[in-house]
Amino acid sequence: MNYRIGFGIDFHQLVEGRDLWIGGVKIPFSKGSLGHSDADVLLHAICDALLGALSLGDIGKHFPNSDESYKNIDSKILLERTFHLIEERKYSVVNVDTTVCAEQPRIMPYADAMRAIISNILRVHIDDVSIKATTTEKMGFIGKGEGLAAYATVLLVRKL
Repeated sequence: MNYRIGFGIDFHQLVEGRDLWIGGVKIPFSKGSLGHSDADVLLHAICDALLGALSLGDIGKHFPNSDESYKNIDSKILLERTFHLIEERKYSVVNVDTTVCAEQPRIMPYADAMRAIISNILRVHIDDVSIKATTTEKMGFIGKGEGLAAYATVLLVRKL
């Protein structure tokens, strides 16, 4: 098979006293994502999409929160390591399409910086990385400002 599609999803609780990292960018906000690593919801969703495309399990299998070596790790490193797993299997990324779901903060002012970081790590053109944002119209845990979510879809192609 020459093409593989992967889907990833991630959720994180928002708490005070943590930095908010989304798409490899530190976003000024009164709360940050709670997690074992830096809890970058977008990069985690992309990692899961990449891994899923090649049936390699999920981010927890490769970078378990029970392993102290991943404590507070920069999720850009996790994305780089995930990408190397894809390359080892002779695949490359065609494109990435993502959506971040958060009531606050507004992330679109940071989207181009996120796209640049992600495209650099995945070795694709910035135009091959899409970042969209939505809210839940004040419904549920996201709408109440208790957390956020990210969704990612990737297309991989086998290198010839």
